[in-house]
Amino acid sequence: MSAFVLIPGAWLGAWAWEEVIAPLEKEGHAAYPVVPTGMGEKAAVSLEDVGMETAIQDVLEVIKTNDLENVVIVGHSFAGKVAAAVADRVPERVDRLIYLDGFTPEKIGTPQGSFPDEFPVEGLKVPFPEEFLRSAGKDVRGKDRERLLSNATACPVRYFRDPITLSKAFDSVREAYVYCRGGDTLSWLLSQASGNPGEDEALSRILRGPHRIIDSGHWPMITRPLELAESLMSLTR
Repeated sequence: MSAFVLIPGAWLGAWAWEEVIAPLEKEGHAAYPVVPTGMGEKAAVSLEDVGMETAIQDVLEVIKTNDLENVVIVGHSFAGKVAAAVADRVPERVDRLIYLDGFTPEKIGTPQGSFPDEFPVEGLKVPFPEEFLRSAGKDVRGKDRERLLSNATACPVRYFRDPITLSKAFDSVREAYVYCRGGDTLSWLLSQASGNPGEDEALSRILRGPHRIIDSGHWPMITRPLELAESLMSLTR
């Protein structure tokens, strides 16, 4: 059985994984939702010294404190770079790294993943942009939308700006991917494929491991939690 370490994307917290955890545990897996400092349930802190290394250490602390092995790290959205950096630090504990509709770093040893200010910034934080929800989360409606808007918190700006640098240890990490048909990442990836291949063939050319596609917007843990849990488990078999 696997230990799923679940890292939420920007503006989210452990609450976002609640309906994904139950089906994982039902099949005998363990699940550990990790909230990077400054987001979600850990939003009420000073952000002066909060950066990418803070988030990396938050996740490493959970893995080491619980002495986790056979770890499946799931990084949603921006947290793909957190997940990759953690896997780079403890590759011997990681069974697989799964990017969930998120940033996928290259296997290079130079800094990468410093995002531009795509969203409005207020001091040291990036408030949740409702316009992003309208464009990438068209399936987030009714109670799901209320839940997301009522729980979303600002995200430390350095989580976007700070790059990561991976070592040769990352070369041994097995990767997998879950993409959301209603998000922006999948369409961008497909546009990178030369010629006119089918969707699966195009992704097989581009990606470094198996993939699954969910018919949802950018937040499947909220709108398609059971399907997401099943996709995550299928990628670990």
